[in-house]
Amino acid sequence: MKQFSGKELARIVERHGWNLLRVHGSHHIYGKPGSEVRLSIPVHSNQPLKRGLLAHLLKLAGLEERDLE
Repeated sequence: MKQFSGKELARIVERHGWNLLRVHGSHHIYGKPGSEVRLSIPVHSNQPLKRGLLAHLLKLAGLEERDLE
């Protein structure tokens, strides 16, 4: 799986209908209308997210690896 920073993942989830609800420190909290799921994406400059965290966030967002392109 390709590595993505928090900034890049945030742009991707926004393209798939997620809205930025608030920012708490370096974590951007996203929600989607009609969904109780909240995504907490850490945005630490351009540091890549670890593979397990990226996989977990994608699963919560209902996205697959092919949606990242």
